Amino acid sequence: MAPTREQTIGKASWFCPTMPVGLVPYAFFGAHGFRVHGQSAMTRCKSNLEETPMSARKPPFRADHVGSLIRPDNLIKAREAALAGTMTRAELLDIQHAAIRDVVKMQEDLGLKVVTDGEYNRKSWQSDFLLKIRNVGVMPPKLSVKFHSAAGTREHTPPSMAVLGKVSRSEPIFVDDFKFLKSIAKATPKVTLPSPTILHFRGGREAIDLKAYPDMAEFYHDLSGVYRAEIADLAANGLRYVQIDEVNFAYLCDPALRNDVTRLGEDPQTLPKTYAKLLNDSITGLPADMTVCMHLCRGNFAGAWVAEGGYEPVAELLFNEINVTGYFLEYDSARAGGFEPLRFLPKGKTAVIGLVTTKSSVMETRDAIKRRVEEATKYTSLDQLALSPQCGFSSGIGGETMTVEREKEKLALIVETAKEIWGDA
Repeated sequence: MAPTREQTIGKASWFCPTMPVGLVPYAFFGAHGFRVHGQSAMTRCKSNLEETPMSARKPPFRADHVGSLIRPDNLIKAREAALAGTMTRAELLDIQHAAIRDVVKMQEDLGLKVVTDGEYNRKSWQSDFLLKIRNVGVMPPKLSVKFHSAAGTREHTPPSMAVLGKVSRSEPIFVDDFKFLKSIAKATPKVTLPSPTILHFRGGREAIDLKAYPDMAEFYHDLSGVYRAEIADLAANGLRYVQIDEVNFAYLCDPALRNDVTRLGEDPQTLPKTYAKLLNDSITGLPADMTVCMHLCRGNFAGAWVAEGGYEPVAELLFNEINVTGYFLEYDSARAGGFEPLRFLPKGKTAVIGLVTTKSSVMETRDAIKRRVEEATKYTSLDQLALSPQCGFSSGIGGETMTVEREKEKLALIVETAKEIWGDA
């Protein structure tokens, strides 16, 4: 009987035993490559990595990305027309598939080993999935948040989901979309799913039908079953890389949002443990060769964010009690805090640090990224790190902060910098 992910996770370590934490040859981060006195440790580490060909490396990859990419105008207009009833579903799919072919080729041409469909199969990163769960609907928002950006602060009440009865998966949700992605991808295809915690966090207990679920444990049991069924179906069709987009752990690092959670009648101290169990139950029993990662988002729309604060309040639980392989962490600004929480990252897990922002068109530099990577190695091994943008480039339709060309330049910067640091992307 093949082992499950739970039986194998953490056993295969990418840690470089010859390079102590924090030991990164400083000239490696300069413009002229290695110095002789710094070359030995890095060379030994690289030779260890080369024992397993990079082409055979499991995700997350040294150069990775969160998932969403800027949608072309014709796809946006087609989706609007389909919603208005002036375009058929088949016509929309033709345009959607053509756009996905183009964006997959773009990712592969840039040298990425991972490709997504850009989330072109949906209007929003979350609602297109969650609203396809049986007995999930929309309710008036319970949680008001402040979106911050360079232009100022504005109040926003994100849509809240209501659980109106017993939840179940009546049909596949993203399986057909994945089948198409897999059929055209040469690189490893990745599917992103909104975290199941969203169905609770924004509305609290009042958003869950009391008659259907007098006991919340029963609700979490049924909800995790929906995710297990969807991911197992995706796995049966060849998916080996899935990412859970989780905002609430990052929100629980922000004192203001922790107060909002208290006002909803929840305990911000115990909620992370509840959510950790829900997440683990949602990804249990999957094939041993399947990689599950988590992206922690502080809110992302039109260059704005919601939460502030480092990962310290949740880091130990996050890295050690949730059975994922890698964490996509936002580190593009001071509001993310320092790298100190990475000291809790166990061997066998990877922190994909988002040092390239999607909230601004301003270009980062290779040297600046390398210096930040060097800072991170004070708390974890270089071989447990990877690079990505801090978030997706287009979490929903509209609100992009840059052109497609600048998006490509940022992705190319990640690939090129990863090659300089690790020898390959």
